[in-house]
Amino acid sequence: MTDPGLLKPDLGRYGVWTMGPVRPEQAAEIERLGYGAVWVGGSPASDLTFAEPLLDNTESLTLATGIVNIWSAPAEPVANSYRRIEQAYPGRFLLGVGVGHPEHTEEYRSPYDALVAYLDELDKYGVPDSRRVIAALGPKVLKLAARRSAGAHPYLTTPEHTARARELIGTSVFLAPEHKVALSTDVEEARELGRQAVGFYLNLSNYVNNWKRLGFTDADVTPPGSDKLIDAVVAHGDRGRRRRTAQRAPEGRRRPCGDPGARRLGQAAADVDRTRPRAGAGRTGLSRSPLGFDHAAVGHRRRRVHRGQLRAHHP
Repeated sequence: MTDPGLLKPDLGRYGVWTMGPVRPEQAAEIERLGYGAVWVGGSPASDLTFAEPLLDNTESLTLATGIVNIWSAPAEPVANSYRRIEQAYPGRFLLGVGVGHPEHTEEYRSPYDALVAYLDELDKYGVPDSRRVIAALGPKVLKLAARRSAGAHPYLTTPEHTARARELIGTSVFLAPEHKVALSTDVEEARELGRQAVGFYLNLSNYVNNWKRLGFTDADVTPPGSDKLIDAVVAHGDRGRRRRTAQRAPEGRRRPCGDPGARRLGQAAADVDRTRPRAGAGRTGLSRSPLGFDHAAVGHRRRRVHRGQLRAHHP
């Protein structure tokens, strides 16, 4: 078990999750708005060369990966990249790793054992437990995250999942769930935006199985997803309703990451501003935006729906 005193990365209360790196000027704007971290998704390559321009253009923003895929990015070069970044920007980079999806990885066999072996290699090559987190949805990997890293980074979750995860891993471990948000008060529009963002994942067993553990039925998780499921994983409505959704997450050392949906990609900057953290926001890590982890919206280039994501950090 990792020393609990080392398990508290300082990412602030909110952050931004994006599918792929943001531009340096976007990172600077995110920092200006008060967010503590940017989480870069999309299985970045092991060289992590996107990191330095973002960190160089900001002063204190933390950059995290959400996540490096263990099948496509070998541990040794990833560790070398971590040390390079850490030397230049001490304490501002957090390495998130995970096993990805069996549907997209030909080598996907014994994923738990492969993840343990990968963590062993990160140990060997000098990546400390306190500067890495693990993508975790199910109980077994959540427990592994508590033992072998600073904490867990669940993706596409619900407040109920966050509560269960916190109960399972304890209060000393960092918890960074991602929860999507649609910036619309129109229910039907918000659900359509939500389905654009979630539809891809309805064909991935990791997420489908996780939703079933939470009590959703086969009918709920059959594409295009039931209203019940979409409402649970994509918060929407006015600010008060979004905040109430977020506040269903448990108290404790958590940091939500958000994925606010935008009507158009061109609205990325405006959406970041609309989801900026406010003084006096609740301990859920969410203020104006209804996402579950620690980030605001930046932009997903592959879809019309805005897939920048708010992540709430639960240290």
